[in-house]
Amino acid sequence: MSPVVIVVLAVLAVVLLWGITAYNKFIRLRVRSEESWRDIDTQLKRRWDLIPNLVETVKGYATHEREVFERVTQARARAQAATAPKEQEAAEAQLRGAMMNLFAVAEAYPQLKADQGFLQLQASLSEVEDAIQKSRRYYNAVVRDFNTALQVFPGSVIAGLFGFKPREFFALDDEAQREAPKVKF
Repeated sequence: MSPVVIVVLAVLAVVLLWGITAYNKFIRLRVRSEESWRDIDTQLKRRWDLIPNLVETVKGYATHEREVFERVTQARARAQAATAPKEQEAAEAQLRGAMMNLFAVAEAYPQLKADQGFLQLQASLSEVEDAIQKSRRYYNAVVRDFNTALQVFPGSVIAGLFGFKPREFFALDDEAQREAPKVKF
């Protein structure tokens, strides 16, 4: 075998190995972004599961506030149905507004604010909000890594060949949404 053929084969082997490595990197990052999105779903489900208990607790004290309870229930259903980051952002904004109204109703009932079950639900909701925030940060970090890898050369060549597409970040458009709901009484 001539030295030229050996060099050409070596270069082709290096390019092939690099292509395989780059492709596998994109697969790993895509799977991590999907997994981290599911982590957000898990935390949101925990929140959604707390909401009916919170509504029922407040209902026990504030039976004439039916419209507020219905808005919370409807906003929860819309949030559960959302699938993409942009949809989820909008649905979560509506849910956050409905929950603020619910807590405003609860503020008017001193005996409710002292109820042990209500206080435990508030503490659980606060913990879930923290977990949601952490999950969103992790998701956005993974999406950042994935999207960066898609755009930098020479990885962009492999990404283009295999049809990898950028992911959406989870971002809040409204400045008021950037704060967790206030659950302190």
